[in-house]
Amino acid sequence: MYDQIFEQMKAQVCKKLDNLDKHLTYHCKEHTFDVLEQSIRIAKAEGVTNAHQLHLLKVAALYHDSGFLETYADHETHSCMIFLSEANRYGFSDEDKEQIIQLIMATKIPQAPDNLMERIICDADLDYLGRDDFYKIGDTLRQEFLHYSIVKSDDEWEALQLKFLLNHHYHTQASQQLREPVKQRHLHQLQ
Repeated sequence: MYDQIFEQMKAQVCKKLDNLDKHLTYHCKEHTFDVLEQSIRIAKAEGVTNAHQLHLLKVAALYHDSGFLETYADHETHSCMIFLSEANRYGFSDEDKEQIIQLIMATKIPQAPDNLMERIICDADLDYLGRDDFYKIGDTLRQEFLHYSIVKSDDEWEALQLKFLLNHHYHTQASQQLREPVKQRHLHQLQ
């Protein structure tokens, strides 16, 4: 039951994400699908087996950056509004909708997750920090930040990246074990 509904939602969101600004080199469709994949992987590693909870997590991952279709700043709020505008056709209860909104909003930087599901989506959103494709993906964020004038130069980017890594921590045991050692290696290389 959940799979069929989710596949319908995924197709719809995927079609929408094709309209993202081409300068969103990091916050793109590939990032959304990476967060979705990592959410499922981390949930499994954390022992989450409840099909309903997994469904809500997957939906939140799917919509978490859809707000970039409308705005850069505070995109999470817009992601929630996009989800809510489509939620009724998929039969979500008010409680489900609230939980998905909380999951989406948990990804806002700085992250402050309140429960396991929020910790999972937060770690999935920043999973790449502790992976071997860190520099490749980081470069897409650097390009995006330069384009949108979030940073003005590569030096400013490197300082921001270093500060972000120093302040970041993974929230789930699974990510702390798997990703933290690699993230620390990246941090050491940047210092």
